[in-house]
Amino acid sequence: MRVMNKPVILASTSPRRKELLALAGVDFTVVPSPAEEPQPDYGELPAAYAARMARLKAAPVALSHPGAVVIGADSVVAVGGTILGKPRDAADARRMLSLLSGCTHQVVTGCAVFGLGEEPEIFTVSTDVAMVTLSEAAIEAYVATGEPLDKAGAYAIQGKAAAFITEIHGSYTNVVGLPLAEVMRHVKPLAQAVS
Repeated sequence: MRVMNKPVILASTSPRRKELLALAGVDFTVVPSPAEEPQPDYGELPAAYAARMARLKAAPVALSHPGAVVIGADSVVAVGGTILGKPRDAADARRMLSLLSGCTHQVVTGCAVFGLGEEPEIFTVSTDVAMVTLSEAAIEAYVATGEPLDKAGAYAIQGKAAAFITEIHGSYTNVVGLPLAEVMRHVKPLAQAVS
């Protein structure tokens, strides 16, 4: 599926985002964003930060590919007003998992879609996720797998941490890394209009 006869570019090298977009039948290429990821501003809300990061990631790719539809995304985990990105190291992963243990937290993904109109379409999706209480031994064993080290909030719901999750309210694909139904809501009607 193409959008308005424009190529679709995913401005992310995330394997999870690539898999999800492919599941939707979108014909796309990957162009990694050169953008750095600054820390949240003081008092910045999770949704505002995720939206800002999505736009920041997609904008330079859209600038260098003006004839394409460019999709950028950024996911954060938020618990008690604290934004958790990717852990710096194993100790930081343990800290994050301790914060999430026994709590319901939010996974917020900001999405930016450039090339559909004059201005990019920016939106966020939030999913509530409940996690079991984790023992120190369970946290240590999970961190030792290496899986948490490149994941927002230090866990992968589609991986070994699936056993930690008791409830989800909202989009599952959002927790994996891309709220697929919401992204396709923006992209698919335009593709159907020209097919």
